[in-house]
Amino acid sequence: MFGIHDLPIFLAAALLLVLTPGPDTALVLGQGLRNGARGGVLAAFGVATGCCVHVCAAAIGISALLLASAAAFNTIKWLGVCYLAFLGLRMLLTAGRHAAATPQSEAATGQGVFWQGFLSNVLNPKVALFFLAFLPQFIDPSSPDKALGFALLGLIFTATGTVWLTAVALTASRSAARLRGKSSAAAWLERVIGAALLAIAARLAFADR
Repeated sequence: MFGIHDLPIFLAAALLLVLTPGPDTALVLGQGLRNGARGGVLAAFGVATGCCVHVCAAAIGISALLLASAAAFNTIKWLGVCYLAFLGLRMLLTAGRHAAATPQSEAATGQGVFWQGFLSNVLNPKVALFFLAFLPQFIDPSSPDKALGFALLGLIFTATGTVWLTAVALTASRSAARLRGKSSAAAWLERVIGAALLAIAARLAFADR
């Protein structure tokens, strides 16, 4: 269907890749600890939306520009580095601070968390190049429906990742409830996640195409 082949192998590889820790996992984990299940799930949905943007871009060939143009790649890369570093620093500097939120501020926080997930993913050019390099291996180059096959595989990968990140968010939320009476432990865990985001930003800064 749509030129897709070796689907079981793709599913197995996708599952292994999804389980590999990265900036998306760190962000969702941090939001689940800070803002509960709702915050973590919203961050996961933001990441999923960013993945959909990458899938659509790769399916119509835009991501190939990142592979061909060093300037385009570096521009997106440094935007992503700065944003991940900002998130990591903010988590480090505000660890343990949980102000009571009104319904209005909760709505604003929900929107902010969603966009954090979206931007952290969509500003990572390595994600775009990953889709461009990984998905074509499971599509017949002679198929007249390569774009549809590309989109379908991308959506399957995104759905798998969203399920995993949702599980991470719910687990983090339950852990936060247990740590609620241990503010120092929760603060240190947030600092660890903030440091992880900074490390990931540094790794992305030195990434080549």
